[in-house]
Amino acid sequence: MGMSSNWQHKLMLVLQIVVVVALMASNTAYGVGNFHNDFESTFGGHRVQISGPGNSQLALNLDEGSGSGFRSKKEYLYGRIDMQMKFVAGNSAGTVTTLYLSSEQSTGVHDEIDFEFLGNVTGQPYTIHTNVYSQGQGNREQQFHLWFDPSKNFHTYSIVWNPKLIMFLVDETPLRVFRNYENHGITFFPKNQRQRVYASLWEADDWANKVEQ
Repeated sequence: MGMSSNWQHKLMLVLQIVVVVALMASNTAYGVGNFHNDFESTFGGHRVQISGPGNSQLALNLDEGSGSGFRSKKEYLYGRIDMQMKFVAGNSAGTVTTLYLSSEQSTGVHDEIDFEFLGNVTGQPYTIHTNVYSQGQGNREQQFHLWFDPSKNFHTYSIVWNPKLIMFLVDETPLRVFRNYENHGITFFPKNQRQRVYASLWEADDWANKVEQ
């Protein structure tokens, strides 16, 4: 879908992320100070930027050329991920910000746990889109509206993943609990494949909220 001049202007806005990732399955906590040791850019090149006092902030940029993203170098089986994020301000419709876990996708039977934030038309609430994949199968979507403006301040977005459940939280408030019901004969639950931590900012004007003309 072609992009309007208004949309191209909006692509220049910056998403700031303070990385505070706690992977409790390995008793390890990662902060921005050792970002280059534990994380790596996945796309966007120079659009992934470390800045701030003591390299305390990471910015993902989206322009007419590309979005940007990063991932953890290691894979994990179970844990908790906390990421402090401040989203694109103003009219961000057509953009998607993601925080998710995923195993190797080239296998065709990957596992994935999605936290996706759909940009908004100015004055409208951000939409949170959640999904869970197991063995390449998804279709477990649920959506929620944020009750605050996520572009004003940093808030903590968390994923808890253990053998019994997956929980999505915002500032410690649970939004969704996805339980493992294998004891009841339902085998849909990601539990065998290690996953990396991913975050990204990208353009999805073909399916995310549209810019008003």
